[in-house]
Amino acid sequence: MTKIQITKTLKFDRVGGLLPVVVQDAVSQVVLMQAWMNKEALDISMKSGKLTFFSRSKNRLWTKGETSGNYLLVKELLADCDQDCLLARVEPTGPVCHTGKDTCFGEINLPVNKKKEDSAANAGSPGFLLELEKVLKSRKSAESSESYTAKLLHAGNKRIAKKLGEEAVELILEAEQGSRERFVEEAADLIYHLNVLLIGRGMEWKDVIKELEKRHQKK
Repeated sequence: MTKIQITKTLKFDRVGGLLPVVVQDAVSQVVLMQAWMNKEALDISMKSGKLTFFSRSKNRLWTKGETSGNYLLVKELLADCDQDCLLARVEPTGPVCHTGKDTCFGEINLPVNKKKEDSAANAGSPGFLLELEKVLKSRKSAESSESYTAKLLHAGNKRIAKKLGEEAVELILEAEQGSRERFVEEAADLIYHLNVLLIGRGMEWKDVIKELEKRHQKK
């Protein structure tokens, strides 16, 4: 557990000794699930670093992953302004939902009257990189003829690294004399090829983000 921000005046008395807990992926910001904690579950979560809840149906404590092995490693615990709800920012070690999906949300879409400008405002989310990573990973098992990504991954890390270097040079050239649009396009090419190289090396964006966090903590 890297950091805990929480007060000692949480209002457990409002819902029979329990607090609702919203669980969020600390890297992608995706909301993963919602559950409940009593004081003992909160204490265990803070001490063990593994998110623990109180099950209302089973009337007992349960640590997420105690059966499946898919734990939720606590990165941060935050109380809301009324101190009657918690946000747990975690690192999941596997799928979160009992269905095998990464999140419990999204299976059922309620009809909402969305405006075009609302959709535009939500575009460009950093979480898309995590979604893209999943797609690119799936190309590892595909035939090289099926996609450019599959072709790169089959060619090996040396070829991917060479292509990454070429894209870096093109980005530098656009930074010096190119248009904004071309610069963004070349930046996207560079990030894409870096993602492919990470996958080729058996790594993820999380590995890079952890290193950046570690450097940030030293400052």
